[in-house]
Amino acid sequence: MGHIPVLLNEVLEILNPKPGQTFIDLTINGGGHAKEIAGRIGDEGMVAGIDWDCGQIEDLKKKTKEEGITNLTLICDNYANLKRICAEYSLGAPDGILADLGFSSNQLEGVARGFSFLKDEALDMRYSANSGLSSAADVVNGFSRMDLERIIKDYGEDRFAKRIAEAIVDSRKKKRIETTGELSRIISGAVSRREKIHPATRVFQALRIFVNRELENIKTMIPQAIEMVHSGGVIVIISFHSLEDRIVKNAFREAQKAGIVAILTKKPIMATREEIKINSRSRSAKLRAVKKI
Repeated sequence: MGHIPVLLNEVLEILNPKPGQTFIDLTINGGGHAKEIAGRIGDEGMVAGIDWDCGQIEDLKKKTKEEGITNLTLICDNYANLKRICAEYSLGAPDGILADLGFSSNQLEGVARGFSFLKDEALDMRYSANSGLSSAADVVNGFSRMDLERIIKDYGEDRFAKRIAEAIVDSRKKKRIETTGELSRIISGAVSRREKIHPATRVFQALRIFVNRELENIKTMIPQAIEMVHSGGVIVIISFHSLEDRIVKNAFREAQKAGIVAILTKKPIMATREEIKINSRSRSAKLRAVKKI
């Protein structure tokens, strides 16, 4: 499955890109949203696409060159550094900013970094191998039982966090846990779920969030996005689980109370049944948007 942009029509309707405007896509991933925006703003406009995964950026550079897209600037960096990026690349005050917080199909099915328990790969989970952050293998093999339990509970909201943490610690005493397959089997052996999702789903989510400091980066990014976008500019953020959505919702509410923005989405916009049929990953997507006053 190739990368399918989530809530594309809704994003385009809210951002309403026009010829000559400037936009920043903070999580360009496969480029689905950014390419559509680039097509609407013309050669006199510009989209800056940011991604922490340099492999994604290099792939997109090749694809956009082949497709003849000339108004898309691609940047490998962490969106938590948005203010510095804007200064470094002379981006000015954009007309709109988009952040799709979901990781792409390319990351699940392409690079071998251990994001999925469906494939037996090295247990890494870092978006950027040069980030200096600990890998998922470092975490599961080096953290205490209590810390593992906290990570699984806080970032995965898994009610079996204690049992899973205990199983991980018991297993690593015999052998270091190196792959996604090994970790998945340990989790499956520790718990028996009567749910539709795989037993390892929430644990893998928790590790990915923790390893990449995703929640901290979102909290750092939002005030920068509000500061950088010009008056009347729009910020759109798509989240995929309650931890992310709660941060976005609260940050937007606080900014509205401070008189800095106006909330455009009283309730989050979600995918239609038709989109979910085409792209099952859109099922959990929630879009929230604000306009800077």
